[in-house]
Amino acid sequence: MTSHSETTIAGAPARRRLWGSELTLAEFSRFAFASLAWIYLVVTTGAIVRLTGSGLGCDHWPRCGSQPFPERGGHAFIEFGNRMIGAVTIVFTLLAWLASRRTNGLPRWVERIALVVFVGSAAQIPLGGLTVILKLHPLLVMTHFLLALAMLALAVVIVVETRLLERRVALPAIPRELGLLGAVLMAAGLALVTSGAFATAAGPHAGDSSDIHRLGTPVVSVNVHAGVTAVFSCTFLFVLGYLAARRARTPLLFRVAAVLLGVLLLQAGLGETQYRTGLPWWLVLVHVSLAAVLWGVTVVLGTLLLRSTAEPAAPT
Repeated sequence: MTSHSETTIAGAPARRRLWGSELTLAEFSRFAFASLAWIYLVVTTGAIVRLTGSGLGCDHWPRCGSQPFPERGGHAFIEFGNRMIGAVTIVFTLLAWLASRRTNGLPRWVERIALVVFVGSAAQIPLGGLTVILKLHPLLVMTHFLLALAMLALAVVIVVETRLLERRVALPAIPRELGLLGAVLMAAGLALVTSGAFATAAGPHAGDSSDIHRLGTPVVSVNVHAGVTAVFSCTFLFVLGYLAARRARTPLLFRVAAVLLGVLLLQAGLGETQYRTGLPWWLVLVHVSLAAVLWGVTVVLGTLLLRSTAEPAAPT
């Protein structure tokens, strides 16, 4: 994190010009939101590929069969569509990084994170190719998914910081212990989505109709995932209780926490329903898509909690 003098618009270091005029924070926020939206779309379409058994719809890489484009078959079009969305996502993350380099008032660390998001998104191409070549090994599929969630988290951090600077939001000071608890909450959220990925790697949706090796046993993986969910929920409820008692002083933090509570309850209900109904693919898709939302909102809350322990931004 930079000092207050580096994060305010007036005190920010001069930006390097790549082309044209410099961008404002409001203009850069559009690039940041677009990058975040496309990363989320990659997560969702990647889940569609896996849950419809289309992971080997294009059995070659980077070509789709004997041609660069799919010749026929729904699985091939689904897999190829995910590849195209991934390519577009790389373009948008590249544009977001380039835009960050010429945005007036943006801290240097945001520019560096934008570069990491671009590199991480680009790394999905060889990782996806290796996953296809090795016939959807569950560890590679899981790594593919978790890398996308990591880039999603970093894109969320960029959006949060940009909006705080753009609107000159003055965050109320909170105890340092609560700020550190925000970091614990994000760590628990990461453990939550990781254990969910392990549960999927042990489950019936291997990504293809062929006999693909699964990772572990479904019962153990689901039980571990349920235990991690309990840890995450307890941590979050402690934070929520504190913010609810002081919601007059921390209205923004409380609203984000309330949204996270709603998503968490909905996700818990979906998880129980899909477990008791035999894991239908479409319900698992909703669960995975909502898990990405849950992870994103968790990062928003954790970032704001950590940000509130630092020096607040200057109010308008």
